[in-house]
Amino acid sequence: MFRRVAWLCAMLVILINLGPSMVSAQTETIEELYKKALKEDGVLNCYCSLAQVNAEIIYPLFEKRFPGIKINHVDATSDKLAARAITEARGGKTIADVIEFGLEDINKIFDQGLVLERVPPEAAAYPANLRGPYWTANNLIFFVGAWNTDKVKKDEEPKFLDDFGDPRWKGRLIAEPRDYEILIALTHKHGSLEKARAVLARIAANNVEFHKGHSQLAELLVAGQAAACFTCYSHHYPSRKRKGAPVDYMLTEGAAGIIGVAVLKNAPHPNTAWLFNRWAASEEGQKVYSQGGRTPAHPKVEPKENIRPKVIYAVGVEDLKQYSKFEKIWKEVFKLR
Repeated sequence: MFRRVAWLCAMLVILINLGPSMVSAQTETIEELYKKALKEDGVLNCYCSLAQVNAEIIYPLFEKRFPGIKINHVDATSDKLAARAITEARGGKTIADVIEFGLEDINKIFDQGLVLERVPPEAAAYPANLRGPYWTANNLIFFVGAWNTDKVKKDEEPKFLDDFGDPRWKGRLIAEPRDYEILIALTHKHGSLEKARAVLARIAANNVEFHKGHSQLAELLVAGQAAACFTCYSHHYPSRKRKGAPVDYMLTEGAAGIIGVAVLKNAPHPNTAWLFNRWAASEEGQKVYSQGGRTPAHPKVEPKENIRPKVIYAVGVEDLKQYSKFEKIWKEVFKLR
C-alpha cells in the first residue's frame, strides 16, 4: 500500500511539472488535435527526403484523411534539408514544421537545439531501438545478403551475415564500399566491436570486389557477374524475382537504416506538425506508408513486399555518434581509401 501511494504521489508531481497543456496534449485524440490544426494556416511544411514516387501516394492520403490541410513537401536529400533548416534557424526563422529523413541528419538538427524533445504517444508501440526522446522511426532501409541463384547452390545459400566469412566465398563477393552499417549490425549481434571486426576480417579475406551504388550491385548479381553481395538493399529484389531474375536475398537478419520523423521547436504550425507526427507513427499512418511503397517501422504493420528481416539490427543514435570510428575500422579491414 505504501509503495502504491508513493508511486501515485510521484506521478502527480510529474503531471504538475508537465503543466496542463502538455498533459492534455498527450491525452487528446487525433481528432481533437485535428480541430486545433484547422485553426492554423491549413498547411504543413515538411522537409522530407521521401522520394516523389512514394510521396505522390502517401501525402495525398494524409490530406484526404485531414481535409483542409495541405502538405508543402520540400524535397531534397537528408543532408541538404538538415543544412537548410540549420541555416534558416541561424537567420532567425523557422520554416519547417516537421522533418522526415535519415536519423543521422535529424541528430545534426537536434544538436543545434532546434528539435522538440517529445515523441507521440503512438511511439509506445515501437521497440526501444526504433524510437528516442525526440524522434520516432518512420520507415526503414535494410542491408542484407543477396545472391545469384545460378551461381549459388541451394545448400550453400547464406543464412546469416557471418556466413560470408566462409572461405567458399573467396573471389565471389561484391559489396558497397560505404556500408558501415554492416559493421554496426555485427557489433550489435555479437555484443562486441572486437568480435564484429573479427567477422569482418574473415569476410575481407575473401577478396571482396567493391562497387558504388546498390542498384549496380543488384544488376551485377542479375547479370551473373558475381555470386553474392553482403551489403544489398532488400527492397531491390522482389520486383527482380517477379521478372524472373535468378536472384534471392536474406531475410533471417539484416542491418537497418532509420528514416525518422521529428518536430521542430519553433514550428510555425505546431498543432499541424504534431498531428502529422502522431499520424505518421500510428498504425493507420504506417499502413499508408506501406501502401506507398515504404517499409513501415511499426512492428505490427507489414510492408507490401516481403523485405523485412526477422532479426533487425537498427543503426541508432549512439551508433551514429561513433560513425567515424566504424568507418575507420571498415576501411582498415577492407584496405579502402
